[in-house]
Amino acid sequence: MSLESGVAAPGIATRALTAGLGLAARLPFAWVQALGGGLGWLSAVAPNEHRAVARRNIELCFPELSAQERRALERASLVESGRTLTETVAIWLGPPSRARLVVEVEGEAALRDALATGRGAVICSPHLGSWEMAGLYLGSRYPMTSMYRPPRQQAFEHIVRRARERTGAQLVPTDAGGIRALYQGLKQGRLIGILPDQDPRDPDGAFAPFFGIQANTMTLVSRLAAKTRVPVFFTFAERLPRGRGFRLRIIPAPAGIDSPDLNTSAAALNHGVEQCVRIAPAQYQWSYKRFRTRPKGEPRVY
Repeated sequence: MSLESGVAAPGIATRALTAGLGLAARLPFAWVQALGGGLGWLSAVAPNEHRAVARRNIELCFPELSAQERRALERASLVESGRTLTETVAIWLGPPSRARLVVEVEGEAALRDALATGRGAVICSPHLGSWEMAGLYLGSRYPMTSMYRPPRQQAFEHIVRRARERTGAQLVPTDAGGIRALYQGLKQGRLIGILPDQDPRDPDGAFAPFFGIQANTMTLVSRLAAKTRVPVFFTFAERLPRGRGFRLRIIPAPAGIDSPDLNTSAAALNHGVEQCVRIAPAQYQWSYKRFRTRPKGEPRVY
């Protein structure tokens, strides 16, 4: 066993995978984005499940758009998802200095002021733009604890943990021990990072509107905010055109996110995600089955 992070040392397959991905990560970042865009374009033109899910989600969330406008958003989102995929590899295996690709930051002063009080803060990073770049930037500047769900492919476990912890950020699992670590991190004045827009698929979720559609929503952010009263922010690294880097946006959470009423706070959480998505809708991960879990009695969406 490796002492680092308490994870098993990588085997031959993992080392080979890391080496192969590392070659790709050494490409100029503009090439990485171009490669990803090409992969995304292929998924946009060939029938596949990702395209079908993106189409369904966009139909549900943007009924005001014409059919032509929805198809254009669908294609653009799949191209951007391809870029996210290859960028993630380049960020995981490239140098931490790639945080310099964040060339614009909006709203950081409010986050910095909140952390200066010593009470900590919660930051929610939706699956929008490059969430790995957002984590790299923030983790390199602030003491940070992030919740972590191990990847399905075990070979990626060592790669992901090493990449996300190399700036000093702490990863904790999505279990009771991890939740205790989040509360402890807030007591220490740390920044707590959470991905807020996944279907929790457990009894602790609360249904709340997301783009007008009831979505099963995590309650962890709500409980943290209600119990600690620390400030909550949303963030995402928006991909700039023509390979110019990223614009990191940090946005205060909507009112009500710290409400003890879980329906109210879950609605505020989804509203915060929606606010971010509307800034750069093509860069959202529309191929994720966000509405998989339905309220009792409702038909399946997918």
